Amino acid sequence: MNIVLTGSLGHISKPLATELIAKGHSVTVISSKAERQKEIEALGAKAAIGKMEDAEFLTNTFTGADIVYCMATGDRSRMFHKSNPLTLQEMEDNMNLIWNNYKQAIQKTNVRKVILLSTIGAHTDKGVGVLKWGYYAEKTLNELPADVSIKVMRPVGFYYNLLGFAAMIKQLSKGVLGALMSLRYYGLGGFLSGKRGVILNNLDGSDVNVLVSTFDIASVIAEEIETPFVGRTIRYIASEELTCNEVAKILGEAIGKPYLKWGRISDKQLLNAMKGMGMSEGVAKGFVEFQAAGRGKNGLLGEDYYKHRPELSKTKLKSYMPEFVEAYNKN
Repeated sequence: MNIVLTGSLGHISKPLATELIAKGHSVTVISSKAERQKEIEALGAKAAIGKMEDAEFLTNTFTGADIVYCMATGDRSRMFHKSNPLTLQEMEDNMNLIWNNYKQAIQKTNVRKVILLSTIGAHTDKGVGVLKWGYYAEKTLNELPADVSIKVMRPVGFYYNLLGFAAMIKQLSKGVLGALMSLRYYGLGGFLSGKRGVILNNLDGSDVNVLVSTFDIASVIAEEIETPFVGRTIRYIASEELTCNEVAKILGEAIGKPYLKWGRISDKQLLNAMKGMGMSEGVAKGFVEFQAAGRGKNGLLGEDYYKHRPELSKTKLKSYMPEFVEAYNKN
């Protein structure tokens, strides 16, 4: 089959492209960076260089495809820019543009099979902060004609987001909030005060942290690509269900700090810390809200997940620790 992948050679798209090529499929990988072309071609794929914000480029690239894999990543270059931080409206406008461009490109071509990379929390646009992009992404593509089959993938929190702890763990404590203010926020990770040996976040240690390997996401998508497309389906993807205390224990033991603990701070403290690091108030509130939505098994993030709980994939957090240790040792 002719398959078009978005996401360049990222954490999901690269292993996905590799697996699909090994299975004999013809793969085109979209990247906004021309320097990626040789690396893409070295995998055995065709490179399509352009931007997801360009609807005409997407239409041309999707033409002739049997299946398209659609994902979107926001521009974080100004996420921590104190003089001109990325606003929530800019983030939402960019995401909406990309998903509408996908819809337009699919409508203008004969593509009738779509894989949509969404997120846990996409079942609602209320109370999940920045994750509401998933709700609107799904809503936008569900406006396509009924003969377009769509498989929605809803992964949980990525293992690699924990890499932010590797840098934070080495920071000297300046008091709890002082340490937070001096550190950069990494993805979905949290905050870490190395001297105190505690991860600081607005979740409780007993809250469940549902995590997934990006290799498992790629494997599930490859599996779905080779099974029949019928109507519109949703599948959650997860590798581990661990309490935050269990996550801290695994990370601590991996880096020789078995005393590492998980400690909770308030939403307000987290918000002030993120704003102090240059994040706009709207975006900071969005991140705080989505993390708060993960509190308790019956929290908003778990609300739909546990109703459609998937079989856990094979890659466990401990197997990811060599990468975490490497990142820790580099800091």
